Amino acid sequence: MSRSFSRLVFMIMLLAAGIGVFIGLRYYASFSVPRGLDNYHVLIPTGATFEQVTDSLMSGRFIRNAVTFSVMAEKMGYRKDVMRSGRYQLKPGMSMIALIRHLRNGEQAPVNVVLTNERLIEDVAAKVARFIEPDSAEILALLTDDIYLDSIGYSSESVMSVFIPNTYQVYWNTSARKFMERMIREHEVFWSQSDRLAKAAELKMTPEAVYTLASIVDKETLSAAEKPRIAGTYLNRLRIDMPLQADPTAVFATRDFETRRVTEYHTKFDSPYNTYMYTGLPPGPIGMASISGIDAVLNPERHNYYYFCALGDESGLHAFAESYPQHLGNVARYVQKLKERGLR
Repeated sequence: MSRSFSRLVFMIMLLAAGIGVFIGLRYYASFSVPRGLDNYHVLIPTGATFEQVTDSLMSGRFIRNAVTFSVMAEKMGYRKDVMRSGRYQLKPGMSMIALIRHLRNGEQAPVNVVLTNERLIEDVAAKVARFIEPDSAEILALLTDDIYLDSIGYSSESVMSVFIPNTYQVYWNTSARKFMERMIREHEVFWSQSDRLAKAAELKMTPEAVYTLASIVDKETLSAAEKPRIAGTYLNRLRIDMPLQADPTAVFATRDFETRRVTEYHTKFDSPYNTYMYTGLPPGPIGMASISGIDAVLNPERHNYYYFCALGDESGLHAFAESYPQHLGNVARYVQKLKERGLR
């Protein structure tokens, strides 16, 4: 066999191999993201390598061939030493080329962080960690870092007042600090609306103080309509330096959140949060205040009530009194109601 013929055979074999590779790449690249998957979101953690991204796509069944994906990613300039993090939503039928282009462009799908009436700052950290990349330990560490809190004008007691219950759209790879920056901006927007700052000033209260009282009002009643009356009662007490004697603060002080009845154990528990023992507001909120609670404090009902007591029926509402003897009469009726219902 002549040398020229051998060279020709080699060239033909090399061309055939190239064509085979090209056809193989085109074949696998033409596969689309399958239909019928349970989840079409892929999470790429901060600092992830290309290999980790590939593993995630393979385990999620978004791609079928890691080698083809690697070659295509290289050709399309997607492969990096450190990959772009985020949460990406893929679509059924999306080709590998379209998938790579989507990830390369960084078109993230936002998440909805839902904040409701969390009781403790630990609960806030746990709730937020359900939606964004940092875990609850990292978020809680930031929310209890005195140096950081001082830099943003809060303390460990007052930081809960940053959070306004709502649903917030953020990106999954938002850091704990960036999330707090967002919450501070949302806090400022909230207080700039509906003359809230002016109303707080009229009450001679800071937004943090309003929030703290609102957190107490929220725990006293489930009726939004009753909150302004309860807020007015507490504000009347604050004006004359009368102890608030709010049961929810005694419960918070003891952390006995499962109790069904407040006893002397709670009311005599020595804590700055126990408003049976100390006048004025506690050092900070006893939970995440609701918007209706905040607005009830800012728009209280004007009256001369200083006392209130549960009615004892299934309404969950209260009887209000201007004097202590009148209040004792309401208490007696409350006890009688409980007896009639077989609850005492």
